[in-house]
Amino acid sequence: MCLAFLLGMVGRAGASSRGITEFSIPTPASVPDGIISGPDGALWFAERLGDKIGRITAGGQITEFPIPTRASEPLALTVGPDGAIWFTEFDGNKIARITTQGDVTEYDVPTVGSKPHGIAVGSDGALWFTELHANKIGRITTAGSITEWTVPTPNSYPSIISPGPDGALWFGEWKGDKVGRITTKGVVSEFPTPTAGSAPHGIAPGPDGAMWFVEFGAARVGRITLDGVISEFPTPTPDSKPAFIASGPDGAMWFTEYNADRIGRITMNGRIQEFPIGSFLNGSVRQPPTPLLHCPVLGEELRAPSWPSCDGPACPIGIAAGPDGNLWFTEFRGNKVGRLSR
Repeated sequence: MCLAFLLGMVGRAGASSRGITEFSIPTPASVPDGIISGPDGALWFAERLGDKIGRITAGGQITEFPIPTRASEPLALTVGPDGAIWFTEFDGNKIARITTQGDVTEYDVPTVGSKPHGIAVGSDGALWFTELHANKIGRITTAGSITEWTVPTPNSYPSIISPGPDGALWFGEWKGDKVGRITTKGVVSEFPTPTAGSAPHGIAPGPDGAMWFVEFGAARVGRITLDGVISEFPTPTPDSKPAFIASGPDGAMWFTEYNADRIGRITMNGRIQEFPIGSFLNGSVRQPPTPLLHCPVLGEELRAPSWPSCDGPACPIGIAAGPDGNLWFTEFRGNKVGRLSR
């Protein structure tokens, strides 16, 4: 039952609906998470329980590269200034680098049990990352030297981080219900969200010069100006649990709805459209919410903050604009990579 849950019991690879095509990941129950557009014209994604970094071409061909550290739980990725892919190892407590040929180098985070989460390139040419459990923001040079700064709000659980148009880094505070900003000198500012229990997660710069983020706990999309003014837009589907957000090639922001099996699109004036994922429409049965990692077959235990439950069967999470002009996303539960053709 648990293995079937993680596999998502979804349709065939290549099944499509409303412009959505899905590609099965070779490793069963890999639990794909973050995804980015790589420097080589392909998409790169993290396999949380597969302990691999995956690469998928615009045509859907997947290659997987194992990570040296077992049970590392790779989570988020970014393209470094050196042309390599950098990523966080949530359970391995490392920041790692993988070349487009698949060679991996790992660097230990100084704080034990920090749970590195999001990662992004700063305007200073270094990599910046969040430490979910350590309540810190880290900076790593391409040579592997790490510096850390503490977030002012205790137990804020900094999550995804992204460069802003102001030269600073912006991040969500999962438990702090705030959006944070850190300069390349390490100065942190925080901006509370209007809605309590918002759980800000994914964040990305928009074409309008503001930062856009998703509120996982409040089923809203947020917009924050560079001086900290926040607007919120509820998703049409209640309890959709929006997870990641990215700027699309059409001047809109695109986001995943983890609990609604939908991909959302929001314009700069706040108009939202939703696109159901094909596997949801192809006769798969929605399962009752079940927390991941409770499966004995995985030998894992739930850790705070727990991997949230989702109705499935796909549970889309990471999203990125591809070099082909389409939107690409990962299916956390469906064990697939999806492509939404515009």
